[in-house]
Amino acid sequence: MRTTISDLVIAFLDLLEAEGRTLREQTMRVGWGLAFVLMTMLIALVGLGFLLWGAYQYAAAWLGAPAAALLMALLALILALITGLLAVRWTR
Repeated sequence: MRTTISDLVIAFLDLLEAEGRTLREQTMRVGWGLAFVLMTMLIALVGLGFLLWGAYQYAAAWLGAPAAALLMALLALILALITGLLAVRWTR
């Protein structure tokens, strides 16, 4: 059996079509996954904001507003430092 150039071109184009479909499906899966991760991060950020706000309200009753604000800023910076260190550790 002889293989001609046109047979090779047709086989190559069929392969490109199949791989293009797979690429499109995987891109959609990654896109939806990224969208859900971003939505989850936004919800977690709002939740953390409410948690810090509630802790501020509680601390303001005991310490006064300025000291409570400083305490919550320190807590937020500590949480950011921990998150940054975890990100550095996981990306190595």
